[in-house]
Amino acid sequence: MSNYLAVDSSSRHLTVAAKKGDNLIVRYIPDCSMQHSVALMGEVEKAMDEVGLSCGECDFFCAVTGPGSFTGIRIGISTAKGLALGADKPLLGLTSFDLVAYNVNSENFYVVIDAAHSHFYVKGYGECQSSPEYMSLEEVGSLGAPLYGFEELPLDNYTRLKADECLPAAAEMAKGNLSRDISALYVRKSQAEEGRK
Repeated sequence: MSNYLAVDSSSRHLTVAAKKGDNLIVRYIPDCSMQHSVALMGEVEKAMDEVGLSCGECDFFCAVTGPGSFTGIRIGISTAKGLALGADKPLLGLTSFDLVAYNVNSENFYVVIDAAHSHFYVKGYGECQSSPEYMSLEEVGSLGAPLYGFEELPLDNYTRLKADECLPAAAEMAKGNLSRDISALYVRKSQAEEGRK
């Protein structure tokens, strides 16, 4: 049994999960309008207060490391790192792919994350095992195995999971992978970086 604080600000939504003993509080904003920097700390405080958890009681701090919103990813990682440093506790980094994959009961599948402009971040599991890729709508449509994610996407053979349920379940299952540092997963360059050619 672990006490932890986990945050996901990698997408349009914002999820904060705080667990103490058998008690779990999940605070979820389905559309944060990319205002994670304004909302995150308030949601962290509310979740920790509701479950009666202090930073010193946390066994680890968790953040979703991407891919997703470049700014959102950095906000989540910075928050988890700052809290972990202050409490001298380890970190758990979860990719957006693993956030979904830990919640899928299937052997061969792809996790699909919206990358905007009819493009997606994709990673295969099981016999479909693959490194993270940046794909067009047409490329994703040609994949043969089931697709999973946590967003509303215009894809066939796609199952949408609930983001607010994915985070605490994934944190529980991955808690054996703690470390002293976590870093962002960027599958492609940001628009600003691509524009610097």
